[in-house]
Amino acid sequence: MVLPPSDIQSMVNAIRSFSNFKVLVVGDIMMDEFLWGDVTRISPEAPVPIVKVEKETFLLGGAANVVNNLLGLKGQVLLSGVIGADGMGRRFLKRLQGLGTATEGIVVEEGRPTAIKTRVIAHHQQVVRVDREKVSPVSAESTQKILQVVEKNIAHIKGIIVSDYGKGVVSQELMVRLKKIASGKSIPILVDPKPYNIKWYDRVTLITPNHLEAGLAAGKKIESQEDLLWVGTQLLKKTKCESVLITRGKEGMTLFSKNKVEHIPTVAQKVFDVTGAGDTVIATLILSLVSGLTLSQACLASNYAAGIVVGEVGTAAVQAGDLIRVLTESISKRV
Repeated sequence: MVLPPSDIQSMVNAIRSFSNFKVLVVGDIMMDEFLWGDVTRISPEAPVPIVKVEKETFLLGGAANVVNNLLGLKGQVLLSGVIGADGMGRRFLKRLQGLGTATEGIVVEEGRPTAIKTRVIAHHQQVVRVDREKVSPVSAESTQKILQVVEKNIAHIKGIIVSDYGKGVVSQELMVRLKKIASGKSIPILVDPKPYNIKWYDRVTLITPNHLEAGLAAGKKIESQEDLLWVGTQLLKKTKCESVLITRGKEGMTLFSKNKVEHIPTVAQKVFDVTGAGDTVIATLILSLVSGLTLSQACLASNYAAGIVVGEVGTAAVQAGDLIRVLTESISKRV
């Protein structure tokens, strides 16, 4: 799908207005830890590389990486999710405060650790990932606290993102109540889904599975164009969502809406790391939609945004200035 320069200019104008809109992000919070180093030899203890760590960095991960992207795009954000009463939870709160974002939506649950994903990077390649987390439903009390935050702030919210990493924050009860709170207010709800929770997302505005998640949710592996069309159509019927956007890596994206399918080819010039690209897509989508762009325009803008972040190593967030630049360059290339 290629849009004319006038539509590209509309997207640029919309991006410049993103700061006017506040988005609620609800989902699984985690911290992304990166250990950066070099490999010069193999361990004598086992056939594995020895990484000499030279530096360590921490980034907000999971649902909080959606926040990174929303802030990078100059949007306003309220994050709600669960952390543990531990050192990493305190580090998380401090980092969130440092971004100038409210922490009222963060629920601290005793006995539940803050999720940490540690990635060891050597020579620009991920060597191994270590996950420290508790995968189980959060307490009923935590869910109620999240919903209370939503109800308190809904008058100022223009869009909602549900970031479901399958760690326990997103539940059927949460989704039912979220949809009820947002109903009648013209607030779009976008979901980054987990396949086994697909039944919870019925009648939301849009879900954004990648091709593997879409295949699992529909019960058919996507191996051909025919499979893709079948899976997308089935997910529309199954969820009764307004639209389904299947992200397909180097193949771009495919948008399924009622009686309409649109293929959006990738614009990425180089791909180093797809970590967090889905967060970039959904963040760009929601701000584009609430700023008045059409769904087709919003998908194209998010495609350009994803093309930027996959060219970076580690969890990356798109910046408004970079997105405006690549969109503007795309106009000049057509002239």
